[in-house]
Amino acid sequence: MAPLLKSLQEERGRRYMSTPWLSSPHLQTTFFRFFGRPPVFNYRREILITSDGGTVALDWLARSDVMEKKEGTGNDEADEDANTPIVIVIPGLTSDCDSVYIKHVAFYMAKRGWNVVVSNHRGLGGVPLTSDFFYNGGWTEDIREVVQHIRSRSPDVPVFVIGTSLGANMMVKYLGEDGDDILIDGAAAVCCPWDLLLCDRFIGRHVVQGFYDKVLGASLKHYAKKHQDLFTRLTDWDGIQKACSIRNFNTCGTCPVGKFDTVDTYHRQSSCAGYVGRIKVPLLCISALDDPVCTKEALIWDECRVNNNIVLATTQHGGHLGYLDGIDAKGIWWVRAVDEFLTVLGSSKLIKRQNKMPDFLLVGPQKSLPDKDLVKKTWNQIHFGNLPKMAKIFIRRLMDEF
Repeated sequence: MAPLLKSLQEERGRRYMSTPWLSSPHLQTTFFRFFGRPPVFNYRREILITSDGGTVALDWLARSDVMEKKEGTGNDEADEDANTPIVIVIPGLTSDCDSVYIKHVAFYMAKRGWNVVVSNHRGLGGVPLTSDFFYNGGWTEDIREVVQHIRSRSPDVPVFVIGTSLGANMMVKYLGEDGDDILIDGAAAVCCPWDLLLCDRFIGRHVVQGFYDKVLGASLKHYAKKHQDLFTRLTDWDGIQKACSIRNFNTCGTCPVGKFDTVDTYHRQSSCAGYVGRIKVPLLCISALDDPVCTKEALIWDECRVNNNIVLATTQHGGHLGYLDGIDAKGIWWVRAVDEFLTVLGSSKLIKRQNKMPDFLLVGPQKSLPDKDLVKKTWNQIHFGNLPKMAKIFIRRLMDEF
């Protein structure tokens, strides 16, 4: 990893400096979600049916979708897209493809020459919940099946993953679970919570953090109301309606569905910190020490230090998924940093190339359905193959973006 870092340092040459009039972590965290104008573009949607009958919306933005098209280069662009490295983006808690920061990530990375796919969590991105399970902070099976699906179609193309906030926790846990068998070439975790129990206690004990707790709890309630039929049947619906925090929601919803005895059991078992030692691919972790949602006390300095595959980069400022820089606050520093890391990584010898496709990808990949056929599908039409088992306008706008 040392040569990679030296190359990256030579290419970048400067540290993060926040926008002067947005030095507060709370302004950094909320400003972009209220006032940031997302780029305008259209995704290409793909629907993936997972092995347990769940539905995941994959929203693609290819490099050719945002590049200026030249006459007579249609086939050439298609060929280039087929050989372009892929970046999978895992959103944070109740974020999806239309969240402001996710759209900025997708557009910037595509402009920089990547094929980007946003892997929406179950029940988000405008798709229904089609199985008796919804995602949680430790649920990695959907990431695994998305990666398997993409690998089955593009076995020779470098594949990277970017996880944000809770999505970073899920991604890091997945990297550790799969270890040497991982099917991706590198990853980046931005504002990862690391220890969900510590973060739960942090956000529940402080007055200012209590605001974020209520907003995020409201976003989870909004998610549940979108899928009320399933939540009424599988969870403590009365408790969810009264929930005013993330912890309340997890107690009444996440624990019954995920079969966790207590909410603290869920936090302990779902935290990614315990899986860091088993990560075998290059991983860049970016965290702000003033993050108002994910406490710096949860940062796992020693674990990252002893794993030569991991770089933990911390900044004094940045907030939670903020990192706005420049006098006009139009740029997101962490997006550029991740792009530069993955670009250098892609041209290095650290990529773990897949010389042979795993046997389970050859048995029969998951069924991928066009979006228009989603409502028409029936269970007996779906072939799963032999796969492993597996957030008043202010408040509304904020909770829709987390």
